[in-house]
Amino acid sequence: MKAAWYTQNGAAADVLSVGDLPQPEAGPGEVRVRVHTSGVNPSDVKFRQRRPLDFDRIVPHSDGAGVIDQVGAGVDPARLGQRVWVWNAQWARAWGTAAEYVVLPDAQAVLLPDTVDFASAAGFGIPLLTAVQAIRLAGNLAGQTVLVTGAGNAVGHYVTQLAVQAGAQVLGTAGSPEKAGHAQQAGAHAIINYKTEAVGARVLALTKGHGVDVIIDMDFSSTAALLSENVLKPHGRYVCYGSNTTGVLPIDLRTLLWHSNSLHCFLVYDLPAADRAACLDTVAGLLQYGALRHAVAGRFALEDIVNAHQMVESGKKLGTVVVDIAHD
Repeated sequence: MKAAWYTQNGAAADVLSVGDLPQPEAGPGEVRVRVHTSGVNPSDVKFRQRRPLDFDRIVPHSDGAGVIDQVGAGVDPARLGQRVWVWNAQWARAWGTAAEYVVLPDAQAVLLPDTVDFASAAGFGIPLLTAVQAIRLAGNLAGQTVLVTGAGNAVGHYVTQLAVQAGAQVLGTAGSPEKAGHAQQAGAHAIINYKTEAVGARVLALTKGHGVDVIIDMDFSSTAALLSENVLKPHGRYVCYGSNTTGVLPIDLRTLLWHSNSLHCFLVYDLPAADRAACLDTVAGLLQYGALRHAVAGRFALEDIVNAHQMVESGKKLGTVVVDIAHD
């Protein structure tokens, strides 16, 4: 079967190869998915660039969608032929979705309604599940004001839609007019260009000095500094799902403590079982009722996977970058 892989860290053009690998077989409790689309996320790019390899060869990408064509022992045969989307395909595993077939535990292949196309579904495992868990941790948003950083990015676009649906007013940050427009299409009330405006001052101006009830943040390394500017109201909630810089970072504990703010951090790959189940139930309902707008930034052939990774690295994409493996 055709697949893409890398055996060392480095630039996409230097380390990504496309060729033939043995076709995998579903083992006990597993399903095999004939992959139609593979989603490329920023984390896939970062893993390829610098994450130490846990395996001799990595077939990248955790997200994707396709059709179950084989089931292992103990799996309901009725699953054969089901359209599915997958999550955590390459998390702590060597074999992701950048291949014609991927084998996964049964639970990691989720039924996909016929009304949802495979390209959109390639962005559910990381972007959509991250957004749903962030909204869950944010609590009741009815009548609340929410600051969404990166509101024009793949996760932020979903967060904005979900927050608006929950009754919140969203203030979003974006770094370009294109991403600002993308966030506004998702329902953002106002957009702050973090490259040209002082975010804290602009938030306070938009909220008449009161600040926001909730921050949902993609980059703790830059956004946490806003705490000392009283951007987050007393008893407000800060939900963080990522950071451009990791390790030891400064945090304004005095403000958090004296304002009784709560800080919630999570990694979408490592959700507790109960949280994962709740998120999957939420996604199923959203898809059933067509409640979301999905964004596909670009589509590439498997042989063109280098350009797909480079598009993600550019930071200019509006939605999920998709590698087409099989025809819909």
